[in-house]
Amino acid sequence: MALQRRAAEVLSGMAPAALELGAAFAAAGHELALVGGPVRDAFLGRASTDLDFATSATPDQTERILAAWGDATWDIGRAFGTIGARRHARGARGGAPATEDVVVEVTTYRTEAYDPTSRKPEVVFGRDLDGDLSRRDFTVNAMAVRVPDLTFVDPFGGLADLARGVLRTPVAATQSFDDDPLRMLRAARFAAQLGFEVDDDVRRAVVDMASRIAIVSPERVRDELVKLLLARDPRPGLEVLVDTGLAEHVLPELPALRLEIDEHHRHKDVYQHSLTVLAQAIALETGTHDAPTGPVPGPDLVLRLAALLHDIGKPATRRFEPGGGVSFHHHEVVGAKMVAKRLRALHFDKDTVKAVARLTELHLRFHGYGDAQWTDSAVRRYVTDAGPLLERLHRLTRSDCTTRNRRKAARLAGAYDDLERRIAELREAEELASIRPDLDGQEIMAVLGLRPGPEVGKAYRFLLDLRMEQGPLGKDVAERALREWWAEQGASS
Repeated sequence: MALQRRAAEVLSGMAPAALELGAAFAAAGHELALVGGPVRDAFLGRASTDLDFATSATPDQTERILAAWGDATWDIGRAFGTIGARRHARGARGGAPATEDVVVEVTTYRTEAYDPTSRKPEVVFGRDLDGDLSRRDFTVNAMAVRVPDLTFVDPFGGLADLARGVLRTPVAATQSFDDDPLRMLRAARFAAQLGFEVDDDVRRAVVDMASRIAIVSPERVRDELVKLLLARDPRPGLEVLVDTGLAEHVLPELPALRLEIDEHHRHKDVYQHSLTVLAQAIALETGTHDAPTGPVPGPDLVLRLAALLHDIGKPATRRFEPGGGVSFHHHEVVGAKMVAKRLRALHFDKDTVKAVARLTELHLRFHGYGDAQWTDSAVRRYVTDAGPLLERLHRLTRSDCTTRNRRKAARLAGAYDDLERRIAELREAEELASIRPDLDGQEIMAVLGLRPGPEVGKAYRFLLDLRMEQGPLGKDVAERALREWWAEQGASS
């Protein structure tokens, strides 16, 4: 069949060093098999840079074989049976190019289960490949290729499921998710990454067991969410999260949006609007998924998080107005705080939390630009407030327009085109991206006879505001304005 031919083509190009490793394990009396994602990807026609192997050897035996085969070994998780190794590129003879480095992870056959009250799996080493494959998350990841002879092993029908595009567990889904609840989240992630449908048995098990995800550490949950969001099309995975109730336990702000009607888009709720904004933001990332370039190279996690979560403040700010209208005043401010709280709970790094919250806070700043022409001062403030997030803010703001009214959409796009044109003109004239007052801190202290302290900061902010309002002033004009301001401060004190 076509899948097998495709896999044969990919696997035949496997690094010779990996095949040599299989021969080394065989010579020592042990089995070695390529497992999981690399095998699945081979059938999908994708060469994988990750080489994950399973073996009958113990971790100590594995380490000795890897030390003789490679140039470096390391303990990835001996308690879990995993040892890593690298074999450096070997120069070829006759002018041929050198081979690339080969990095492998080799794990002893195992079974594992969760204690219902523990976040850490209990690991028991297994005896055979089929048993090891039975404990994997989905059948499409429970296929293997023995090396060095390249014998295909598929005890649970993974190849058939791969052909059908279905995510199914090797054992009963309830047993699989009881062993490792994170697999429920991985179902959503693979739905996004592979575009596969979730088997009915798997979906029912997630619905019934969603609350069990609480025993999984925030870091592991975060990592799966990140992989989901960085997929080419995250929407199918997000829909699995919400439709099964799993999102209630890992990202509850997202399903909450289904109840809120967007005041600009009565035909759909804010949840659907947010998924559309995410898709449109992804389309505005620069470069390609495989070759990211430009000002916002994709996949961009910060932009995608902001697009998905920018309206999560709406449920808390919804007000029913006289006449049947609905308002969400200051939802961007409330939403920014909610974003920061949720991302911190998922243990995202501080820079990501700060950036996504700031984009959420700023996503409405553009509204009104097309109705009342902004002054140059307003444009300067827009750029300065966005800072290094400006290119992302451009894309988030454009993506936030999901109206079906073509005339309105064209008007909003034209208005933002005009804003970007003005930003470019001002940047060229004034180096807008690095606006500073006409006098620095040392010069302010010299003019006013001050020592370092709060007064210098106040004077600096006064000159910065003046610079925003009036553009470049020159040192003489700035100094006169500073002296006048300082005299007024003294008179009012």
